[in-house]
Amino acid sequence: MGDPGGVGPEVCLQLLLDHNQYAGTVPIIFGDAAILRQVAHVCGYPEPKNVVPFHQAMDLHSLKEATVVDFGTIDIGNFTHGQVTAEGGEASYQYFTHAIDFVLAGKADGITTGPINKEALHAAKHFYPGHTEILIERCGSDSGCMMLTSEELTCSFVTTHVGYRDVPQLLTIERIDEVIDLTVAAMRKIRKREPRLLVCGLNPHAGEHGLFGDREEERIIVPAVEGARARGIHIDGPVPPDTAFLAERRPLYDCVLCMYHDQGHIPLKALAFDVAVNTTLGLPIVRTSVDHGTAFDIAWQGKAKVSSMIHAVRLARDLVSH
Repeated sequence: MGDPGGVGPEVCLQLLLDHNQYAGTVPIIFGDAAILRQVAHVCGYPEPKNVVPFHQAMDLHSLKEATVVDFGTIDIGNFTHGQVTAEGGEASYQYFTHAIDFVLAGKADGITTGPINKEALHAAKHFYPGHTEILIERCGSDSGCMMLTSEELTCSFVTTHVGYRDVPQLLTIERIDEVIDLTVAAMRKIRKREPRLLVCGLNPHAGEHGLFGDREEERIIVPAVEGARARGIHIDGPVPPDTAFLAERRPLYDCVLCMYHDQGHIPLKALAFDVAVNTTLGLPIVRTSVDHGTAFDIAWQGKAKVSSMIHAVRLARDLVSH
């Protein structure tokens, strides 16, 4: 359910309001039952009906209706919601890592994550940039990347949670090749056909033939694109990032490969903030996520929208079915 002090708990409760929202799945919430009951009370939602203590949770396939697996990590009387806390960071880490372990062990089919707060995670002494890095490490994966998807726009990312000054040093032909191949495999499952990809340049005007940057386009991005094309992938680019997302261009491509975090996050959230889904590619398990943060400023007020969670659950269901 993500950080207990954020909007994750109420989004989980909203999901359970209508079975049609999660048809074809049995949602199991890894979290704190006391938090969910408190949020249900203050927001006017029904309390979750079925609760199982974590130490009694075994193979979750035996559960036939929505259930809370209760970790009991939060002292509700001394917990302050709506702000960064080490308690919230520790709780969200425990929910998430145990969910990964359950799916790896075949005790559940996939994971959809509520939002965590990186600062709270660090306050709890778990020094990860976010979900993606925890997943890759815990799953023992050699590779992985983030993809954000919606009907309006889909983007995958060569780099994500790093500072801008670090991005050029992280770009290699091999890394871009890896993200292209992961993206193609994912889009075949989601679109059910051979995808067409568009690749953004790193620099303004895609470097304008070396005028801007350190010729990253010519040295790194173009060879990766040409290599992908030689492998039979339908791919274009690199194109200037400021024209990659034009309305007339978006329908022509299934996914845009972005060199850094905000290159894709800004247009995607502008176009599809309430319905976009984050998924991690390159894992042995299925993981999707809401595409929003903990929103501490509106937490526990019943203002959070459930639409991204619904789409994330449905995408996880569809990916598991493959």
